[in-house]
Amino acid sequence: MHGNRTGAKPESEMRRQMMAVLAHAPSSRLAGLWRDAGFDVAAEPVRGPETGLVTVRGRIGGGGAAFNVGEATVTRATVRLASGEVGHSYALGRDQDKARIAATIDALWQKPELRPRLEDLILSPLRLERDVNAARRAAEVAATKVDFFTMVRGED
Repeated sequence: MHGNRTGAKPESEMRRQMMAVLAHAPSSRLAGLWRDAGFDVAAEPVRGPETGLVTVRGRIGGGGAAFNVGEATVTRATVRLASGEVGHSYALGRDQDKARIAATIDALWQKPELRPRLEDLILSPLRLERDVNAARRAAEVAATKVDFFTMVRGED
């Protein structure tokens, strides 16, 4: 039987969610948290950071045929720690520093003993800020919502 009986998320899902937090983080905020966290780590560049283009695809209505929307600039980086862990990152835009920092955090996250410190000093603050911003945007959208309704009149 497949699945996790304890209810805990698989490690690959936790890593994916951690990387999503880093990818969505504002560059200056990620850099500040990284600097303040004080991780003393030498990460050797394996690839990049390098910037290129990716094709963005879309679907009408979520179920239509896929079509090319256009291109987006993406920066990627891969680093290796002295202990052998390899971290990867992709970030929209041209910020090579953000890609390098995210790749280094990914590599450090692979060391289970460092996860609590990464969570406390970097990931939790970024998640909280993301959630607060999403709630603020939802409230702004809700404030402009117009409810259209049709009054049903009696039978003529």
